[in-house]
Amino acid sequence: MTYRKARKEDLIEIVRLLANDKLGKLREDFKIPLAQKYYDAFQNIDEDPNQELIVVENSENEIIGTMQLSFIQYLTYQGGIRAQIEAVRVREDQRGKGIGEHLFKWAIQNAQQKGAHLVQLTTDKKRPESIHFYEKLGFKASHEGMKLHFK
Repeated sequence: MTYRKARKEDLIEIVRLLANDKLGKLREDFKIPLAQKYYDAFQNIDEDPNQELIVVENSENEIIGTMQLSFIQYLTYQGGIRAQIEAVRVREDQRGKGIGEHLFKWAIQNAQQKGAHLVQLTTDKKRPESIHFYEKLGFKASHEGMKLHFK
């Protein structure tokens, strides 16, 4: 497996992965051509040094996974940096092969190398299998998250 920074030409496969689950189907708009808003978001992420949009390729150079790693600088923890893991997806036919675990281990190591003092993530309560997976990796449900969605 190869981990690398996503490129613009990867965007269709990344959005396909994001849309290919029960919740992603509800919030993504996967169709070709992709909506311009995906290209605009990609450009913002790509230009931000605190964002890493990553793809995982198999030996045939096919994209089989993706994730976004964000580095958040703040004043607490004596000016600490936390890493936020978002939008982790593994291609449906590749699930159960340890790719997700390897992706998380790569992200955690990358975060440590960049000076983060913790790695955090959020997950929808409607994803109990994901919660169990994260707990097996050592993550603890230490806080109650809250969101306010805008229309």
